Amino acid sequence: MSTTEITSDNFRSTVEGNETVVLDCWASWCGPCRAFAPVYEAASERHQNIVWGKLDTEAQPELAAAFDIRSIPTVMVFRQGVLLFRQAGMLPAKALDELIGEVQGLDMDDVRRQIAEHEKAHAEGRCDHDHDHEH
Repeated sequence: MSTTEITSDNFRSTVEGNETVVLDCWASWCGPCRAFAPVYEAASERHQNIVWGKLDTEAQPELAAAFDIRSIPTVMVFRQGVLLFRQAGMLPAKALDELIGEVQGLDMDDVRRQIAEHEKAHAEGRCDHDHDHEH
């Protein structure tokens, strides 16, 4: 098995200590989560250069609450500690592969510049569009 169990104890070190981390938020009682598990495991075998984490929302309620996980499975992708993708629902294998390619192809300096500009505009009250912020 090439996935890592993510807990409140290792979350920060895992996300900050690895270039790319994919996180599957799941629970044992969730049928779609169980159906998604082999797809996720297979993707972890194809992309062994990144960390594939499993976050059991029942065992780690404080992390689930911190990320406001309301629907499972939810997949999140972090690169260099930055949350770049979050989506509830199962992803097909091809979509997972494409997502990894897109995330690894991003210019993280440009991403950080955009985040800084957005945060500055928001702090100055210049953010002129409605959207949910994820922190």
